[in-house]
Amino acid sequence: MLRALAVDDERPSLGELLYLLDADPRIGRAEGASDATEALRRINRALESGPDGPEAIDVVFLDIQMPGLDGLDLARLLTGFASPPLVVFVTAHEDFAVRAFDLKAVDYVLKPVRRERLAEAVRRAHELRAARIPVHEPEPDAITVDLGGVRRLVQVEDITHVEAQGDYARLHTAAGSHLVRVPLSTLEERWRPHGFVRIHRRHLVALRHIGELRLAAGTVSVLVGDEELQVSRRHARELRDLLMRRGAA
Repeated sequence: MLRALAVDDERPSLGELLYLLDADPRIGRAEGASDATEALRRINRALESGPDGPEAIDVVFLDIQMPGLDGLDLARLLTGFASPPLVVFVTAHEDFAVRAFDLKAVDYVLKPVRRERLAEAVRRAHELRAARIPVHEPEPDAITVDLGGVRRLVQVEDITHVEAQGDYARLHTAAGSHLVRVPLSTLEERWRPHGFVRIHRRHLVALRHIGELRLAAGTVSVLVGDEELQVSRRHARELRDLLMRRGAA
């Protein structure tokens, strides 16, 4: 669960923001600060206590226009830290959005804050924090294929995408393709820890081999090597979220 710090010099706005954060089940603890200087002291203590310490902060919900040190100044200072908390700007002004995202903000929420809009910002912060947590990488996997009557091993890390062909699956690599008698659904479950994601009923793709995500005329596709593969509407949202998390990790 996220540990949050809300920063706003207007006490009614701060109280409302803390109320909404406390009501979100993904927020484990929400504290407030009435200016950026106080917030910076609080963040320094959090960083000194470590990511698992009692004062740790995962995300800062930050107003922009405040007396003295403003929200953009504070976010700029945080970019110099080794492991800063995530930042969500919460402001009544649209004009600072470009500068906010230049500072790697997770989201930009306009006042008056709507519960569902804040929940979306919390969701993004929650997923990005989960992506930062170190996980045990699976051991390299391989699959046996037949090459001219000789059985060889193809490393999973070399496979760019997989195409369903009935009860078989065609494995595509930079060097060629191989047909194996394994259903696509089996490979999807087995190779999910290796970064493979279903993008279509016929295709399974390795995230690390996606070169581009293309949007055109209401359709979504990905470029894998020299091949463009269609993404079904059912899988488009999950794919975008996974690519965003991969880019932010």
